[in-house]
Amino acid sequence: YVYFYYTILNFPKIISAVLPFVFFISLFYILTKYESNNELIIFWTNGITKENFTKIIIKFSLIYLIIQILLTTIIVPKSQNLARSFIRASTIDFFPSLLKEKKFIDTVEKLTIFIGKKNDKGEMFNIFLKDEVDTENSQIIYAKKGVLTTSQNSNFLVLNSGKIINIEDDKTIALDFEETKFNLSKYTTKTTTWPKIQEHETYALISCIVNTLSQQKIMEENFYLRCSPDFYKEVVQELLKRIYLPIYLPLLSLVACFLIIKSKESLNYTKLKFLLFSIGIIIIIFSELSIKFASTNQVTFLTFLLLPCLIFYLTFNIFKTKAKKI
Repeated sequence: YVYFYYTILNFPKIISAVLPFVFFISLFYILTKYESNNELIIFWTNGITKENFTKIIIKFSLIYLIIQILLTTIIVPKSQNLARSFIRASTIDFFPSLLKEKKFIDTVEKLTIFIGKKNDKGEMFNIFLKDEVDTENSQIIYAKKGVLTTSQNSNFLVLNSGKIINIEDDKTIALDFEETKFNLSKYTTKTTTWPKIQEHETYALISCIVNTLSQQKIMEENFYLRCSPDFYKEVVQELLKRIYLPIYLPLLSLVACFLIIKSKESLNYTKLKFLLFSIGIIIIIFSELSIKFASTNQVTFLTFLLLPCLIFYLTFNIFKTKAKKI
């Protein structure tokens, strides 16, 4: 139930991530299919120019742009925060899956576990544990045999035939034991208690940027957001990813519309399809990678903002020139 609910809450993030690919590939496929079935001729014979047809496609892409912005600014952060909160508040037991043989397990804070061998019955052999109490004190436990048990919603390692070594203030105390219980309840999760930046509301990110730039508290800030000059770049990148990155969708629709420039009877039509498909994929990849450099300095920030608009303007003018020649 926990994993199912967590997976459902991650669907909006998955959808927002694949939407540019799905939009471009779907539009590319539809235009290719229409051309192969001679269905585009219906538009041209009814007086619809290729330029007007492309403008309609671009307007249609604006619907997807709005959907993408709604996903990235509202739905995805909310669902991600709910998913993490659900995992954090659940009683799901991670330890049975974590305890694997011949691996140092340090996925829980201040605890390292090594198991030499583990059988199908859940019995473990040659167990090594290191518990870091603090920076100066630690405890090392070795046992020949052990088994994981649960009592009152708490995990315990029942260890047999071993030794406990306590290291306190550079002093070492060793004790032998026949059987002992090691309480794992305080190590049952290493889930981040503070929301990640992707899980914060868009308003919180905007308030962080405004307050950082103005150097005063103009907008109310989220308590869980580490809003500081050192964290400013990450906030800018996340906000641009949510609000501005979808602007590449109209550009992708324009690239796909270059398919109608030539008919399927043209000699270079196959090469044109391959070229346009490659350009579309490159644009999607480039848009994602450019986010990392957007907040480096003011020049890269302005470049990130202006580049898609400039490319769209130049590409549309090239399209109009090509369309008039045919």
